[in-house]
Amino acid sequence: MSASVVSLDKDMSRYQPPLTLTSKMLSLVAEISEQIGQLTAVDERLQTPQLRRSNRIRTIQASLAIENNTLSVEQVTAVLAGRRVLGLPREIQEVRNAFAAYEAMSDWQPSVRADLLRAHELLMGGLIDDCGQFRRAGVGIYRGDKLVHMAPPPSRVAHLTEDLLAWLGACDWHPLIISCVFHYEFEFIHPFADGNGRMGRLWQTLILSQWRPVLAYLPVEAVIREQQDAYYAALSAADQLAESTPFVEFMLQALSLALEEAARGEPVIDPVTDPVTDPVGRLLSALHVNGPLKISDLMAQVGLAHKATFRANYLRPALAADLIEMTHPESPSSPTQKYRLTPQGSQVCARFKST
Repeated sequence: MSASVVSLDKDMSRYQPPLTLTSKMLSLVAEISEQIGQLTAVDERLQTPQLRRSNRIRTIQASLAIENNTLSVEQVTAVLAGRRVLGLPREIQEVRNAFAAYEAMSDWQPSVRADLLRAHELLMGGLIDDCGQFRRAGVGIYRGDKLVHMAPPPSRVAHLTEDLLAWLGACDWHPLIISCVFHYEFEFIHPFADGNGRMGRLWQTLILSQWRPVLAYLPVEAVIREQQDAYYAALSAADQLAESTPFVEFMLQALSLALEEAARGEPVIDPVTDPVTDPVGRLLSALHVNGPLKISDLMAQVGLAHKATFRANYLRPALAADLIEMTHPESPSSPTQKYRLTPQGSQVCARFKST
């Protein structure tokens, strides 16, 4: 495998993140560029507002799940729809913050320090005392009882972050490479007391979205969540090599997989938290065949007589995932109330039929 060490420019006084450019990276960049072209060509047909929102929800759920947030996709969907969710207040706040941060992404410039701090303040507001401020204490990253990374001392954080942002603003590498290198270097510095992982993933998405807007809704975080051990292994390998090469290769592969899913118009699905459980699937099928039904008729169609069980396992998850809706939402207790498929629920049914 051919490899070469790349540098920013001839001005050696500038900060230059160490990186070995490999043939694997070049191959993945070419592949991803082709995938982006294909996705852009069919973007209006496949990337509907509903699918974009679904992808953003999956992005948020996956990025927070990596940080041990336990809320499922259906619960995240319900939180963002303003519905009541049984969950830890902190986890619910994390969801609201993350959605606000991703929605505000277009207002920020990746290389501007003030925007980085504002993003962290939005992402971590109400969760830590010093949100929007660089950390003032040392920090070590542990996996279980094992120390896997000791971040630079707090006295160096501001300077290192400024160097990284200056490099980001001046670098002329390919944006795909830049975004992955920045992600690793950011995690290495660990500039904040908390929220560094989700900030690094958010900022990589920001960098990529300014290069190709379609990437603003690419749920690469869901791929990372599925390969979480490999994600941490790539970070550790990069630490050991003192350069970001292993991490860049991992992230490029994750981007390619996410694009492959997006090109098919199918959001990356976490099988553990996919809201279309077997009970929900049976409920959707009943509505698909019969059209809008009252709750008593729906229960008869799925063969249940216990209303509490039906509501808990069938009705509420489907409503929370925006797969069904009331025919009279303004009057939930109406004697003529029925339930029907939403456009998203119809898409799910169509996917059932094609498999």
